[in-house]
Amino acid sequence: MTPEELSAAVQSVLTDAVEAGELNLPEGSVPQEVRVERPKNRDHGDWATAVALQLAKPAGANPRQLAQVLAARIENIDGVSAVDIAGPGFINITLDAAAAGQLAKNIVDAGETFGHTQALAGRTVNLEFVSANPTGPLHIGHTRWAALGDAIARLLRASGAEVTSEYYINDAGNQMNVFANSVMARIHGEDVPEGGYPGEYTKDLAAEVLAARPEVKDMPREEALPIVRELAYQSQLAQIKQTLADFGVHFDVYFSETTLHNEGKIESAIDTLREQGHIEDRDGAIWLRTTDFGDDKDRVLIKADGEPTYFAADAAYYLTKRERGFEEKIYLLGADHHGYVARLKAIAACAGDDPQKNIEILIGQLMSVRGAKVSKRAGNIIELADLINWLGTDALRYTLARFPADSPIDVDPELLQSKTNDNPVFYVQYAHARACNAARNAAAFGVARTREDGQPAFDASLLTHPTEEELLAHLGRFPSTVASAAELREPHRVARYLEALASAYHAWYAKCRMSPSTHQDGTVDEVTDLHRTRLWLNDATAQVLRNGLSLLGVSAPEKM
Repeated sequence: MTPEELSAAVQSVLTDAVEAGELNLPEGSVPQEVRVERPKNRDHGDWATAVALQLAKPAGANPRQLAQVLAARIENIDGVSAVDIAGPGFINITLDAAAAGQLAKNIVDAGETFGHTQALAGRTVNLEFVSANPTGPLHIGHTRWAALGDAIARLLRASGAEVTSEYYINDAGNQMNVFANSVMARIHGEDVPEGGYPGEYTKDLAAEVLAARPEVKDMPREEALPIVRELAYQSQLAQIKQTLADFGVHFDVYFSETTLHNEGKIESAIDTLREQGHIEDRDGAIWLRTTDFGDDKDRVLIKADGEPTYFAADAAYYLTKRERGFEEKIYLLGADHHGYVARLKAIAACAGDDPQKNIEILIGQLMSVRGAKVSKRAGNIIELADLINWLGTDALRYTLARFPADSPIDVDPELLQSKTNDNPVFYVQYAHARACNAARNAAAFGVARTREDGQPAFDASLLTHPTEEELLAHLGRFPSTVASAAELREPHRVARYLEALASAYHAWYAKCRMSPSTHQDGTVDEVTDLHRTRLWLNDATAQVLRNGLSLLGVSAPEKM
């Protein structure tokens, strides 16, 4: 029995007690979900709920009296062996071994879908992250959001949401002209212009442009510039996509800012915002009154010279997301983008959306890596590609996922490269590899999850060792951990859960054998259903470790 199943059963008991007149609660006060938690002291049972304390005030009754009514009914839930009331009204619940142990078989049967829920079913989400300018390689500043954004997308999907991951390509504006002129200078063997992109990568791009269109070197520069700009842009974008793929990140949509200008999206957005009543024509320019919704100042959409601002593109882009059917828009922005929060929420409000519901903006803090070297090729930045080659995708992604987004990170490369239990990603991956190796060893002794007749050999009532009870309790928390991590956009909850699960597995592995013993005379004990059932538990743990690592975009090696 999982915590979710127990929670649902207790909620059903509560509803039945109200309908039977045993509890007098105002209409609408019965909670949709009853929370059950592991008690700190295992002597108090497997699970505990404070629902009687929560309902005492609306019921106008003593919480212990409410607890007594509920306890009498909870005792009749299948799989519950004991119920007692503690303190002012806490209800402690103990499951029988069979009910607790059945979870192991359920996990193996569910396979890679275990932990998936429908908690966010029906929600349509656009998740935008990274969105680096296509004027140079991805660098350390983009690394954290690449890892976290992809993990959040995986978590949302595992919780039933329909998610589109999106990369906004800033391929319009003056920076693209600066980029093109930098590559053009390299084509002619010149230093880049002042304020240009000085990295060696512009020389590589120049070589690629010349290989594709050698005639640009002899063309008038004004005539050649659009060609150079497009070819260099496409090459740099392809490199960005390849680096992301190497990092295990794949986007559903790459959205070009240029399309907003070329397809009339900015004009259309202004018309929509005007209809909503928040446009003001002032001093020859077109303004959006974002101060109506908490921004520190109104924002110019179209300057007096007729040129749209970056903010106009931001507004049009937001509206395209709404037009494409995304009820929820999530933006993942870097630490230097705090000023964007109020203005983006103001855009949503001016467009007629609810800024508390339809748009969410997450700001991430900076990360640093001790000893990381600035890329000679890219200039004065640390490239993501170099970090991948140095530390590896798994170590980077896991480390970035195990801390809240709003906390700065200083990555210790020596720790990440160590093969010790002090290295969290090694610790978790090793638990998975150990479980796989244990299964292989068990198979060598003839231990299988089925008997010779092909029927499952599983007796949940045999899983009574304290380390088995602890391991099963951890396994049961996985679905709720995934659901809360998705709802709160906090992948670190999954990482920390996996570390606790790995610890429980290692403790169980040290105490409980699932292979028969071999004696000094060479004889081997008979394979029993205890061995077979423990193999189910072993394989269930491996499955949950594998599922959790997958949600973080980290591999689960079978050998280490």
